[in-house]
Amino acid sequence: MNRLNIKTIIFSCAAAMAAAGCTDLDVDVKSQYTEVPNTPEAIEAVTSEIYNPYRTAMGRQHWMAQTLTTDEAVGVSMGSDYYDGGVYRQMSVHDWNADNGMLGTMWDGAMTGITTCNKTMKMLDGMSESDMAPVRAMRAYYHFLLMDNFGDVPIMGDDASAHPDRSKRADVCRFIESELKDVMKYLPSEVSEATYGKATKYMAEALLAKLYLNWNVYTADNVADYTPETANPKINDCIAMCDSIILSGNYALTDSFMVKFRPDNGPQIKDFVFVMPFDRETLQGMVHARFWKSRSGKDQFGVAPSGPAGNLRCPREFVEKFNLPGDNRNEQYLYGKQYYWENYKRTNRPFIIETTKNGYDQDYTAADKDEPISWQMDYTLDIPLRPNGESTLDVGNDQKGRAAGARSIKFYPDVNATASEGHNQSNDMPIFRYADIILMKAEAILRGGKATLGDTPMSLMNQIRTYVHAPLVTADPTLDELLDERAREFADEGWRRNDLIRYGKFEDNWGFRYLYPQGFNEKFRRIFPIPTSVLNTNTNWTQNEGYTK
Repeated sequence: MNRLNIKTIIFSCAAAMAAAGCTDLDVDVKSQYTEVPNTPEAIEAVTSEIYNPYRTAMGRQHWMAQTLTTDEAVGVSMGSDYYDGGVYRQMSVHDWNADNGMLGTMWDGAMTGITTCNKTMKMLDGMSESDMAPVRAMRAYYHFLLMDNFGDVPIMGDDASAHPDRSKRADVCRFIESELKDVMKYLPSEVSEATYGKATKYMAEALLAKLYLNWNVYTADNVADYTPETANPKINDCIAMCDSIILSGNYALTDSFMVKFRPDNGPQIKDFVFVMPFDRETLQGMVHARFWKSRSGKDQFGVAPSGPAGNLRCPREFVEKFNLPGDNRNEQYLYGKQYYWENYKRTNRPFIIETTKNGYDQDYTAADKDEPISWQMDYTLDIPLRPNGESTLDVGNDQKGRAAGARSIKFYPDVNATASEGHNQSNDMPIFRYADIILMKAEAILRGGKATLGDTPMSLMNQIRTYVHAPLVTADPTLDELLDERAREFADEGWRRNDLIRYGKFEDNWGFRYLYPQGFNEKFRRIFPIPTSVLNTNTNWTQNEGYTK
């Protein structure tokens, strides 16, 4: 098949999906083409589309929903800037509703991913199990995203109806397990540039490990009734999946911590088991730095084409977890006086803002308020709100407000972005890392699993401590100590919400949670509401328990 026909198939498949809607499975995809992909190159071209539907959500809305609902970050406004109808505030104080725009993008991205996989499987009908396996594995992953975030969701397997009803979360969990176990032996075990960002045996094992570690969360009759003491019958299965990845010898903790997340990361990173690749030119959507950089810090890391939003701030109590002497992970947060950066290193040149006394502090109204001053940007650990600023989390749009709160530079700004590329970064986003495999195994043992391969929670945690040059532990960590280690290791990577729910700490007090005290008891928020737009389409569905709309 020539390249033109391959491109035509991919474009036509996308067009068919858009026309049919994200839950319509009745479209006969194969009948639309005169040729069926029958060469490795053609199959590769057709299946490449299965990795793209969640790109926008992963680069922004999914990341924010997993981050802002935890102690990792709050989303403030600066005067009227970036209140945006309360979308960030809702997540930060735990009073989101079904109209929050982040949720619709997440739902549509995952559902489109499932539909894309199903349509691709129709196109590949008659091909080998090896050709089908990556598509089924990605379909399972998209089901995982829906189930983890929204609870009861449709199971859209091979025999799904055109308008499927929602299934119990536990049944979706078991479907994901069954699919992954069924395709495991057909998935590629090669780890190379050719399989980077693709579904492999180890991606499936990592997803199963994550599924098994949270099994008692996902199979609870009611998510609000889950407690960390709930028995987990799959804890040893989690360890088995971790062991398979460990014994493969394909992954290692040999990369420097901050290097792994830079715009030039890629297949050379030995820690990455499965990633979402991004490229500021051709695979756009990754925009972390846009929201973490100060609104006045446009050129702090190099000449930038676009001004940042700067509305994400890290609460003091989370930053203070980064307190281990010598720990490379301490470098991912900026606070205190700021300096210019070059080539991923901080220079000794102060980052100076030319402003006025009133520009620094909007409450300063003395006669000399317009007097020019030079001020070195200085990020505070506390995040004070403006008087009467609780309703919008307003910190003020003066320099003082723009400097409130620590900032993450884990996903370092892409200084090579051009004006046409805007805020887009080339930092690939890890989904499953080898470091996570190590710490999941440690947690599974602490939760009652059988130790294997001579590993102990202490030895496993020390593998992490060794590569980041942090002090070694001298005894098995407690579960709470392990949770803090996960905070240091996986901050800003979209797993903190998952961790806090499993630990029974999602309702704890941090940041500005006190502004909505009801949230401390609203355990139904461990899953998000079904987006209003989805319920308007599926009128026979009911909203998740606890949500009024």
